[in-house]
Amino acid sequence: MAEKMPPSPGGGITPLQQMLASGTGAILTSLFVTPLDVVKIRLQAQRTPFSKVLAAQSVPWGAQPATWKCFLYCNGLMDHLYVCQNGNGCTAWYKAPGHFTGTLDAFVKITRYEGIRSLWSGLPPTLVMAVPATVIYFTTYDQLRDYLHARMGSWNHYIPLLAGALARLGAVTVISPLELIRTKMQSQQLSYRELRLCIQSAVAQDGWLSLWRGWGPTVLRDVPFSALYWFNYELVRTWLCRQAWLDGATFTVSFASGAISGTVAAVLTLPFDVVKTQRQIELGDSEVHPVTASKPSSTWLLMQRIRAESGTRGLFAGFLPRVIKVAPACAIMISTYEFGKSFFQKLNQEQQLRGL
Repeated sequence: MAEKMPPSPGGGITPLQQMLASGTGAILTSLFVTPLDVVKIRLQAQRTPFSKVLAAQSVPWGAQPATWKCFLYCNGLMDHLYVCQNGNGCTAWYKAPGHFTGTLDAFVKITRYEGIRSLWSGLPPTLVMAVPATVIYFTTYDQLRDYLHARMGSWNHYIPLLAGALARLGAVTVISPLELIRTKMQSQQLSYRELRLCIQSAVAQDGWLSLWRGWGPTVLRDVPFSALYWFNYELVRTWLCRQAWLDGATFTVSFASGAISGTVAAVLTLPFDVVKTQRQIELGDSEVHPVTASKPSSTWLLMQRIRAESGTRGLFAGFLPRVIKVAPACAIMISTYEFGKSFFQKLNQEQQLRGL
């Protein structure tokens, strides 16, 4: 049965203002969450040698630890594949100024011995890749949601589900070739001219679809996550507004709704995240060792292999780190985005009143 929803602060603003609000949210999320992943990787690095930590982090159930030369860095907004040959280019991540006894100790020592900027070692690729992707994603979601709402004439709980899935599908499709290009540049140290020739050669040999390698596993993880996230977010936000007798969501309500819905979506899509990590590592390995790289297995075969080697628990590896990272990232992102939309809405209303 269709049900009306409390007024959303997204109404009455332009797409450009939505883009500014989502871009600001993405930048703030990156600034807050990036240090957590930097510290996590550094803590892992001190326990085992370089090649082993890559294998342990990326493929906890897999083989061939000596051949892995890549690792995944994720700040809650986007996964970034770092390709390192014999440790080159990864000194910012793997130099250890002393023994860390824990997370807080790592924060203190990294800041003291290397400077506070070291806590944001992974920020540049996030600003280049994740911020534009987030802007496309959030703006598309709002536009689709409002369009579907207008077409149906009444609020329907499944509108966020459909809009979230389609928005994420579009964002992943746009960004996927850029991520592949960035991986090539990292792995082979190519100039822009060499990169252009490399892409032309790949397209001539395997067609334009070769630029979307790794798209499938990304879609399988991100699209269900997005659909579940927005479906739960709208439900939780509406419920919290009713409990607090609010006409619209406050910053606190948006923050809590984002954290709860992000946690639920992260847990339910965790098996796809484990597979996606493995497929991305295979992609990076094929860039470093194109001759020896094996042909990627299908998603279903990889899930069967993980279950056979590590049981069902293997499909939920990294449960706690993923939740700890995704929950605050979702909370910061959505609350900042909603606050930005409210700000622009009030600004537009004030301008309209002055014009009367």
